[in-house]
Amino acid sequence: MHINWYPGHMKKTKELIQGHLKLVDVVVELLDARIPISSRNPQIDEILGQKPRIVLMNKFDLCDQRILKDWIDYFKEQGIVAIPINSISGDGVKDLLKQVKIETKPLLDKLKAQGRATRAIRMMIVGIPNVGKSSLINKLVGKKATRTGNKPGVTKGKQWIRVRDDIELFDTPGILWPKIDDKEAGLNLAFTGAINDDTLIIEDIAFELIKRLMKRYPDVLTKRYDLEMDFETVEPIEVLDAIAKKRNCLERNKDVDYFKLGKLIITDFRNGRLGHLTLEKPSEMDQRNG
Repeated sequence: MHINWYPGHMKKTKELIQGHLKLVDVVVELLDARIPISSRNPQIDEILGQKPRIVLMNKFDLCDQRILKDWIDYFKEQGIVAIPINSISGDGVKDLLKQVKIETKPLLDKLKAQGRATRAIRMMIVGIPNVGKSSLINKLVGKKATRTGNKPGVTKGKQWIRVRDDIELFDTPGILWPKIDDKEAGLNLAFTGAINDDTLIIEDIAFELIKRLMKRYPDVLTKRYDLEMDFETVEPIEVLDAIAKKRNCLERNKDVDYFKLGKLIITDFRNGRLGHLTLEKPSEMDQRNG
């Protein structure tokens, strides 16, 4: 599966972000807690370099909490603090703001020691399209947010948004990449809705999701769809057909309506009706990156 976001724009976007990095003190990297590998820009480490960074595991309320802990430990081993967050409800935002202060304290102490005037912390949020960046920014800035305008000589032509008295957010587009060659990543982004459904064949995506859940969360399928099947001996299409009968996703002639079925399964997954699920583990990082 090859998925194009914005072909040809990666070089320009990368240069844009790198130019902006000079203006900020800390970068907040937003990931989908259900698919941390797939929702991460593969060039992010190269782009950010040694810039202080915080990872946010968004939609943590939908993920497998046991694996979430493994991911938090994984990033900790890299010297990066990972914080569970829900960009819609705002859960985790206070923890984020607290960590922003911690990450930038050495820099602000240095400026103070040099006798330079105290200023607000400058923060940037990055993430692939549709990972929840806009929702997070809206939750951070709230109704009282005001754009602080241009800062001549420092941020000419760029906009800053006041988050609170001592923190400003740099308003910039998220990082993206133009082509996804990793089939697993492409499917995961499709499962979670990061890719527009209009560009997908929803029946095929549901088939692939069922295949994945048969291996990772068979009990979830049994419970949600009241199935009595040995998933080690049946094919995914048999599972789909069984769900169709249980949920009346049938046409008038009793054939399975795979489009209706596909929409039902994908919606159940995205809305958390299947339970708390995570489709990637830290132990799979080396295999996927290899």
